[in-house]
Amino acid sequence: MNRPIRTPQELAEAGYIEAAQIDDIARVAERYAIAISPAVAAMIDPTAPDDPIARQFVPSAAELVTTPLERDDPIGDLTHSPVEGIVHRYPDRVLLKAVHVCPVYCRFCFRREMVGPQGLGTLTPEALDKAIAYIAEHKEIWEVILTGGDPLVLSPRRLGEMMEKLARIDHLKIVRFHSRVPAVEPDRIDDALIAALKSCGKTVYVALHANHPRELNAATRAACARLIDAGIAMISQTVLLNGINNDPDTLAELMRTFVEMRIRPYYLHHPDLAPGTSHFRVSIEEGQQLVAGLRGRISGLCQPVYILDIPGGYGKAEIRPTSIEARGDGCFTIRDFRGGEHRYPPEA
Repeated sequence: MNRPIRTPQELAEAGYIEAAQIDDIARVAERYAIAISPAVAAMIDPTAPDDPIARQFVPSAAELVTTPLERDDPIGDLTHSPVEGIVHRYPDRVLLKAVHVCPVYCRFCFRREMVGPQGLGTLTPEALDKAIAYIAEHKEIWEVILTGGDPLVLSPRRLGEMMEKLARIDHLKIVRFHSRVPAVEPDRIDDALIAALKSCGKTVYVALHANHPRELNAATRAACARLIDAGIAMISQTVLLNGINNDPDTLAELMRTFVEMRIRPYYLHHPDLAPGTSHFRVSIEEGQQLVAGLRGRISGLCQPVYILDIPGGYGKAEIRPTSIEARGDGCFTIRDFRGGEHRYPPEA
């Protein structure tokens, strides 16, 4: 199809679900948005029942199952929202959520109760002005992170207008965009959009969310190269997901590919407690073992930081396995990447 797939009937016509599943998927669609862009559809192998791309974007009846630990706002955005569109959790940076729509909808999204046509919507011009005024009034804010929703769904004109307003804030130095667009709608990354991103004169970063090496195809690589060649730095974000990337070979290939594309691996997120996502979650112990397995296996350039967003709005915490511990005699035991233990300082 040359347009996004958005309905259970279209999913069935594309071969992603069986006709018998339509009623269950319709129940999912009543609560959570569905969209699969043509670029993503081209990545999916509909004949593979466990296709890692399909698993990320094609809804399933498993989303109707919720657990007592799951919550509508799993990382506490609303707890730290002083004005509409702003999340101020850390002293020197804020999230600016200008939009709550995306070109695609991840089935594991931690903001799934807020995004989509039935979500919180796009900020009105008045609300956006109030959000930017908040940034201007708080001199401690060094960085703004545009998220949502996906901020790169905005037109270059609207992006440019927003960047011009941010340009007037002297204490703001960094503008970061979190986006899937370079992978799921790569044609959006054109000269007009790049010019809009650069128009504020600030240092601009784009964090690409990708979870499987197949997402980093030729079109994605070309889109990212356009950004990087224009002077926009890129980092990565990945969610550790059961059945998609929870094996060392897949993670190693993904991180190496980021580096080959001149994208610095940044965060590997432990999946959040969003409603209807338990089938995607791995245990922290499994995640620690996977991350430990990357040490020594792949270059230090390729190592992401494994983090957990603490439920309730308490921020991120690194959950990489501890590699050094005190012995009690003024020395330490340190573990190498193979699991071997060594005394430090070593005995004379």
